[in-house]
Amino acid sequence: MKETDRLQSKLIFALVASLTLGLAPFLPEPHLIGKLRWLWGGGHGMQVADYFDLVMHGAPWLFLVYYLIKWGFRKVNSRSEFKSRD
Repeated sequence: MKETDRLQSKLIFALVASLTLGLAPFLPEPHLIGKLRWLWGGGHGMQVADYFDLVMHGAPWLFLVYYLIKWGFRKVNSRSEFKSRD
């Protein structure tokens, strides 16, 4: 399996994980959004379990951002290599 195929599969996995685990439960609002609002509001009353929950729901989004950046740099580098060959 090529490196680009592996990166693409990791990117798809991170996207699916972000949209499912990162946003669950969906109603009345995504859990991650509620935790971030609570934290941005000062985090008064947050306990260790709430911070752990924030990390667990936020991890798929961090992986998604990481793999998007990695994918973007590979695209830019592949284009610059192609232009330098001409």
